Amino acid sequence: MATEPKNAGDDRDWHLREADALVADHGVDPAYGLRAHEVAQLAQRHGANELPGNTRRSFWALVVEQFSDFMILVLIAAAVISGLVGDLVDTLVILVIVLLNGVIGLVQAWRADQALAALQRLSASHATVMRDGQVQKIAARALVPGDIVMLEAGNKVPGDLRLLEVAQLKVDESALTGESVTVDKHAEVLGDDAHALGDRLNMAFKGTTATHGRGRGLVVATGMDTELGRVAGLLENNPGQLTPLQRRLAVFGKRVAIAVLGICAVIFVAGVLRGEAPLQMVLVAISLAVAAIPEALPAVVTVLLALGARRMVSAHALIRSLPAVETLGSVTYICSDKTGTLTQNRMQAQYLQVANGLQGERWERGAGAPDAAFGELLRAAVLCNDVTRDPDGGWNGDPTETALTDVASEAGIDKPALDALCARQSERSFDSVRKRMTTFHAADAGFVAYTKGAPESVIPLCTARWRDAADGGPGAVDPDAWLAQANALAARGLRVLALARRDHAQLPADGVGADALESQLQLIGLIGLIDPPRLEAAAAVAECKAAGITPVMITGDHPATARAIARALGIVDDDQAPVLTGADLATLDDDDLLARAAHVRVYARVDPQQKIRIVEALQQRGEFVAMTGDGVNDAPALKRADIGVAMGLGGTDVAREASSLVLMDDNFATIVGAVREGRRIYDNIRKFVRYAMTGNSGEIWTIFLAPMLLLPIPILPIHILWVNLVTDGLPGLALAAEPAERGIMQRAPRPPTESLFANGMWQHILGVGLLIGGLCLGVQAWALSTGHAHWQTMVFTVLTLSQMAHVLAIRSESEPLWRLGLLSNRPLLGAVLLTFALQMATIYVPVLNPIFKTQPLSAPELLLCLALSAVVWVVVEVEKAWRRSRAASAGPLVAERR
Repeated sequence: MATEPKNAGDDRDWHLREADALVADHGVDPAYGLRAHEVAQLAQRHGANELPGNTRRSFWALVVEQFSDFMILVLIAAAVISGLVGDLVDTLVILVIVLLNGVIGLVQAWRADQALAALQRLSASHATVMRDGQVQKIAARALVPGDIVMLEAGNKVPGDLRLLEVAQLKVDESALTGESVTVDKHAEVLGDDAHALGDRLNMAFKGTTATHGRGRGLVVATGMDTELGRVAGLLENNPGQLTPLQRRLAVFGKRVAIAVLGICAVIFVAGVLRGEAPLQMVLVAISLAVAAIPEALPAVVTVLLALGARRMVSAHALIRSLPAVETLGSVTYICSDKTGTLTQNRMQAQYLQVANGLQGERWERGAGAPDAAFGELLRAAVLCNDVTRDPDGGWNGDPTETALTDVASEAGIDKPALDALCARQSERSFDSVRKRMTTFHAADAGFVAYTKGAPESVIPLCTARWRDAADGGPGAVDPDAWLAQANALAARGLRVLALARRDHAQLPADGVGADALESQLQLIGLIGLIDPPRLEAAAAVAECKAAGITPVMITGDHPATARAIARALGIVDDDQAPVLTGADLATLDDDDLLARAAHVRVYARVDPQQKIRIVEALQQRGEFVAMTGDGVNDAPALKRADIGVAMGLGGTDVAREASSLVLMDDNFATIVGAVREGRRIYDNIRKFVRYAMTGNSGEIWTIFLAPMLLLPIPILPIHILWVNLVTDGLPGLALAAEPAERGIMQRAPRPPTESLFANGMWQHILGVGLLIGGLCLGVQAWALSTGHAHWQTMVFTVLTLSQMAHVLAIRSESEPLWRLGLLSNRPLLGAVLLTFALQMATIYVPVLNPIFKTQPLSAPELLLCLALSAVVWVVVEVEKAWRRSRAASAGPLVAERR
């Protein structure tokens, strides 16, 4: 009868307990498995074997989300007030703008959720178990503690298992531990010591993959109780971060709203005290409110982000949260996992050295194919090897042995042909105690045994160096020298294997132990392997540095391997660069880590909690941190980082759920394009804010100053609404297509605390807005003094066209318009021409005159309006020229960060 195990609870010492005792605690017979009624009871007690994903937002939740923004709420309030005083046109226009913004945001959010749903998949969709005395294939979510699971090569491990039987079982745990080398498993109890996940060799963990052999295990944990579930649980304690754009827009909206309320209150009170009709002053106050709030800003920002997201999808990057596009433009640090992100997650032979010469001939990748001098070394590597050919022409088996087969193929050695010629007669399989394996093959004179394994396991058993008979036969060997060479290769980050051979006159009997057979060996040579860097990763790292972004490697791999990969990619500049290990990090308090984080670029042997500490330390230093990764071990740091970037092909569901950006091609270089796009988008958002707020500032100055100058109200509410629609809407949206400015990736990242209005934007908004207001009031005063009856139409026209001149001038914060060229942003040019045509229609189309309260202008009046509007363009170009001269005198901007 299945029972709740005695050690259920927080004790997770399954690897320290005998398998028979655990089976007895669970009350299950491994040969029969659980009974159906026992499964039902355990399923009710433990629940489904699955990790809770992010709940998909309902349609109505998405709708509410679109209309909960602070600025949107202010606009809705303005629409209600406008309707209450009877101005239905204002109400309809404002509500249309709000609805447009909501629809755009809703569509993008819905598409993002749909795209994410298409990515998700279970870490183990099915499991093979023994139940009721029969082998059954069940859904992985139906697995319960006490189940007996059968594993074969290629199976995903469906739950945490205490292994009961093992036959050459190897497991790829890279998704959980970050190690790219597969782990040899056994069923023996471990010593009573602390063991990291990667050292629990008698356990198989949910979400990992069996790559070789087979095994049988007892399910000891399912769902959130598994090690994968514990990592996923860390995410619940790490709330997501607001992006810089969200922070800046929130602050911006509140400041504008406060200013609007203050201005409206002053105008209303002043007007009433002067004897104006209260209703008239309410209309004026509402007009000012509409003018002061850039109502198209949320819509334009959404469109800018959506267009950026669409561009990035075509470049193999999926945005899970639209503001995350802009966040990349603020990033100062990219903390990247090594395995599968900076490297290929595929072992490759990098170095060969044979022992048949005085020093040993050497080959390193990049020097062409290995020649005949390495023939015996590669034959040994191919024959003492368990990979098999799959139907698609690739190899099935351990990644290390696959790499050996690949390098032999480069030298013209075909494994299937060699296996047929030198068929395996016997073997002594690899085990984690001996750390080597031996295979026996027919030879011209008897049999030859090839031994492959760790250098410290093989080299001490060698009494000679193998040399071909033509070269004088076996020679003397210096084990210490060869061990030193192996250690030197390991220090370069290579995984080193030693290969040796021994001739036998007869095939040894099966009962002869491995220790007796693996002696008096002849050393053939060494092979160094590495999980190679991605081809495009070095260029991406270099571009990140040029953009002032500091790349940092955080991995669970060996320190020497981590340093070697970091050196190859340019993350560090020399072989003496400091590497902070997880053990070292555990001894540091938060203050010490804060100090070390400024200088360390490589972290090795770290666990998920330590990754979070590293990210938090950098954030406390004022850095804006992106975390890239693909494994479960990356997920907590992805969530805690300012932006998480997950891999879509080789990544895990947990990592993708924790991320803001998913790289669909698992290419680290894609992030560089995302950074460029983020900076371009933020630049364009600033341009729109500069443009819209300057125009609104001009409207405020015009209305606010007119009564003080004893002038009548210069424009009507319908004029303000029209100006906002045709100027903010069309040209403002067209700014989304503005190309990236020159040198965008050669400048330092924005400080995360930098205001949206930094670098003189406030001064520009107020100054140029005052200029526009002055031009409008100037033409009003002139027209009134000279008896021109069209003065209100002239003010209306100057106010509209001066903003068109302004939008052409602010396409760049430094480059002049003639250098950019009018055709470099065709949508904006078209929007300006269309706005001009629409404005002319309100003046010269008779049916529109009563609607807009306008009158046709004479040719001199229109020319005067055009000339006054062009003054704005001239002044802004002069301002940019002054900025260029200041920048030239100050010297070039140094973007590189230490």
